[in-house]
Amino acid sequence: MADLAIDRGFLPAFAKLQRPVQHAVLATIDKFAEHTHAGLHLEKLTAARDPNIRTIRIDRFYRGVVLALGGQRYALLNVLPHDDANAFATSRLFTVNQVLGVLEVRDQAGIEELTHATPPPSATSLFDRVSAADLHSLGVDKDLMPLLRLISTDKQLDSLAGLLPPAQFDVLSGLASGMSKQEVWEEMADRIVGDVDPDDLFTAAQRTPERIAFVSGPMELAAILAHPFDVWRTFLHPTQRDVAYRETYSGPALITGSAGTGKTVTGLHRAVFLARRLPDDGPKVLLTTYTRSLADALGKQLRLLTDDPAVLRRIDVIGVDKLAHQIVTRDGTKVTVATDTIMDPLWEEAAAASPAFSAAFLKHEWEQVILAQQLTTADTYRDSPRKGRGAGLRAAQRDQVWTAIDGVVTKLAKRRLRTHTQLADEAAAITARTPSPYRHVIVDEGQDLHPAQWRLLRALVPAADNDLFLLADPYQRIYDSQVSLTRLGIPVRGRTRRLTVNYRTTHEILDLSVKVLNTGTVFGLDDTPDTLVGYRSVTRGGTPQLTTHPTRDDEFEALIERVGTWLDQGVEPHAIGVAARTGKLVKAITTTLAGAYIPVADDKQGADGVRVATMHGMKGLEFRCLAVVGLDLGVLPAANAVTPAADDPHAHRQDLQRERCLLFVALTRARDVLYLSHSGQPSELLPALT
Repeated sequence: MADLAIDRGFLPAFAKLQRPVQHAVLATIDKFAEHTHAGLHLEKLTAARDPNIRTIRIDRFYRGVVLALGGQRYALLNVLPHDDANAFATSRLFTVNQVLGVLEVRDQAGIEELTHATPPPSATSLFDRVSAADLHSLGVDKDLMPLLRLISTDKQLDSLAGLLPPAQFDVLSGLASGMSKQEVWEEMADRIVGDVDPDDLFTAAQRTPERIAFVSGPMELAAILAHPFDVWRTFLHPTQRDVAYRETYSGPALITGSAGTGKTVTGLHRAVFLARRLPDDGPKVLLTTYTRSLADALGKQLRLLTDDPAVLRRIDVIGVDKLAHQIVTRDGTKVTVATDTIMDPLWEEAAAASPAFSAAFLKHEWEQVILAQQLTTADTYRDSPRKGRGAGLRAAQRDQVWTAIDGVVTKLAKRRLRTHTQLADEAAAITARTPSPYRHVIVDEGQDLHPAQWRLLRALVPAADNDLFLLADPYQRIYDSQVSLTRLGIPVRGRTRRLTVNYRTTHEILDLSVKVLNTGTVFGLDDTPDTLVGYRSVTRGGTPQLTTHPTRDDEFEALIERVGTWLDQGVEPHAIGVAARTGKLVKAITTTLAGAYIPVADDKQGADGVRVATMHGMKGLEFRCLAVVGLDLGVLPAANAVTPAADDPHAHRQDLQRERCLLFVALTRARDVLYLSHSGQPSELLPALT
C-alpha cells in the first residue's frame, strides 16, 4: 500500500479550492491508500527538472503534483488546473540541504530565468563580503553562486523570495539585513545535522515537519484538510522547535521576538512537551497570560495541538488575574474587584483635591511606582526611583502625591474593594506559605504583566530547571508596565533566545507594520536593549490595501463587500478578523455585518463566525484575512489615551508610542491579506502605502 503525506503549504491552497474539487481531492486520497501508485497512474513528465516529480488525476480539469520520497512513500504538493499543475511540476526542483538535512524546494525555472535577465552589478553585490565557502557552510547551494553575485539591491533580493528554499532565503535575508555570518550561524546552529545523504528525500522530509506532514492514514489526512487554517496555527518551524523541545533550561528562560515569530505556538508546544513528562497525580503545568480572552484563545489552540486527555489534565490554562482571584478566595474569602468604572471617579476626586496632578498621573504613579515596588509609607516613596515616569518630583511634591493616592487606597479599603494588581500581591503572599500545584509555568505576552503579577508567578514554582518559560515582545507592549525580571528574582541572562523570522505575516504586511512603530531604543524584560535587526518575513503576498470613504456608512458598506468576497473565496469565517480602536466601533461593525447576514463570532452564545474586536482584543490572535477599520484622525490615537504634550511631554511621548504599538499589534494579526479603511482624514499614525 502506498503512503501519502502532504505539503503543509498546500493547506491554504486547498481551502481556496471549490467544494467539488475538494471532494475530488479527498476521494483521490482514499484511492491512494487502497492502491499502488501504478493503479493511480502517477505520471512522470519528460520536461520536469526533478526526476522525482509526478502528477496524478484529480478530476477532468485538476491534477495533483506529487513528490516520490522513495519506496512507496509520496507527498502531495499541490492541486492545480491541468496546465498549471504541469507548469508547477516541471519548474520545481527538490533537494536536501547539506547543512540542515531538510527537504527543500526551489523554482528552478524561475532561477534560471532571473539569472539570464539580471545584469552585472554596477558596483558591488550584496554578498561580496561573504565568500562562497561561507555561504555554502550556511546551507546555500553552490549552484546559486552565479546568481547571488549579480544581486546588488534589496529589491533584487526580494525577487528571490518565491524562488529559493525558505531556509536559504532566510540566510541571505539575514546577511542582507546586517547580521554577521556568526549571528546567522547561531540562529541555525541547533538545527545542523551531520552525515547528510543528498539522495535520501524521505529522511530529509522527516526532518522537515514544518513542510511535510506525515499522517497515519487517509482519515487523519482528510481531517487536516477539513480545517486547514486551524492546523496551520499549530505548526512549528525549525527554530521554534529547537526552543520548544529543548530538554532542559537551567532556570527561567525568556523567549523574545516580535509579532509573527511564533512565540505563542512555541509556548503551547513547550507546555505539551513538559506535561507529557509529568505524572497524573503530581504538580501540573500552568499556561497563563494577562487577560481572560487571551487565556481562552490559548486553551482553544492547545486543544488543536493535542486531544490527549492525560496531557490536557496536566495543563491549567488560566489568565493571571483569574488565577490570583482563585488563590485569594479559595479559603472562602469574599473579594469584590474594583474595576475602572469604580476607580476612575476616585482618581478624578483625588485630582480635584490636588490640582497639580491629573487623575491619569495619580493612577499610573500608584500602579507603576508604589504598587510595582510595594511601597507602604510616604518615607519609602519619597526615596524610591521612578524610572520611566517623566520629570522628577521634589520631596514636597511626592508628599502631595502620596497623600492623594493614600486617600484613594483608604476609600477602597473602607469599601472592601481590591484591584487585580492588589490581588496579585496578596495571592503571591498566600502562595509563598502554601504548597503550589504547579511544577512549570509558561507565560505568554509577558511584556504587559505588572511586577505584582510577576511576583505571583515566581512564587508559584520553586527555582529549578524548567521552572519558568517566558514569552514576550517589548514592541507589542500596550500597557504601562515597565519590568526588570532580575529585580523580581527571575534571572534570565544566558537563557534568552530571540526569534527573528516572521512565519505568519507576509513581507508586504510586515513592512507596513514596522513603519508604524517609529521607535528608538526599547528595553526588554532582561534589562537589555531589544532590536528589530534581522526581523523579517519569509513569505510574500499582495500589498495591503487602504481605502478612504467620505462617511462611516460608506466605509461599512465597503467592509461588507470585502468580507463577503473573502467568504465567497472559501475563507473560513473564523479565519477572518475585523479590528477597530474603540468598543463603540466594534458594536457598530458587529451590527452592520450581522445585518448583512454575515456570521459574527459570539463567545457567550458559542457562535462561530468572523471575529470583530478592539485592537486590544486582537492581541494574541491571527487571521488569514484581516480588516482594520476606523483609522481616522481623532479615533487613533484615542484622545483619552494620550496625555497632552503641554501637561507632560514625557508621558505624551510614551502614550503615543503605546498607541503605535497597539496599531502594530493589530496590523500583524494578518497572515495573507490586510485591508485598511478610514472615514475622512486618516490617522497620523498610519504610514503611507506605496
